[in-house]
Amino acid sequence: MLNKVAVVTGAVKGIGLGIAEEFARQGSYVVIADLEKEECDKTAKEIEAKFKVMALGIKCDMASQKDVKNLVSQTVKKFGKLDIFVNNAGIYPFKPILEITEQDWDKVLDINLKGSFFSISEAAKAMQPGGKIVIISSIASLVGFSGLSHYCASKGGVNGLVRAAALELAAKKINVNAVAPGAIETPGATGAMDEKARQQTMAAIPWKRWGQPEDIAHAAVFLCSEKADYITGQVIVVDGGWTLQ
Repeated sequence: MLNKVAVVTGAVKGIGLGIAEEFARQGSYVVIADLEKEECDKTAKEIEAKFKVMALGIKCDMASQKDVKNLVSQTVKKFGKLDIFVNNAGIYPFKPILEITEQDWDKVLDINLKGSFFSISEAAKAMQPGGKIVIISSIASLVGFSGLSHYCASKGGVNGLVRAAALELAAKKINVNAVAPGAIETPGATGAMDEKARQQTMAAIPWKRWGQPEDIAHAAVFLCSEKADYITGQVIVVDGGWTLQ
């Protein structure tokens, strides 16, 4: 991964930060994309100091095609190329299906699904053969979760999008894959949980531990390596065996 240029969205904390740090650890130049410019710049500086690689922060709303176009163009302007694009940005607000409004539905689908479409279409336009695109999906694309019908729908759509895009972009030798995390210990996932809820979740996982951001990072970085050149259109589940039950 030495001297590769990797864009990671939703990268100032949690899974996205773990992915960005793993790319930097492997010697890649990293672009940190998120909603707050100040946080992006701060994270980029911290990565530069920690891993001694160049990093760049760019504000980006993944529901805006204009923003995603700018993210790609600014990356190419700074580094001269785009090798890797990982779309991790997403939201998962809990709400019963009978209470979800059209606005609620559209917001989740715009960020999670439309943002993934923008990621693939805009990144692929800038990539040379050998480019790698990874979308962070979820085990909610495979099984139902109460209170998350809009999120489950968005991630199910992501899986279908990844398969179709991989088929089309094979002619350009651009790989498109997804990683579907299970229960991952991040501020967003566990911040509001009490200890009882945390233990109940862990008990449901055959591996008997919460996943960590680096578990997802290792899968994402592998899919962006030359070792994964013949893997495309796949959804790699990283969940400690949760969905095997």
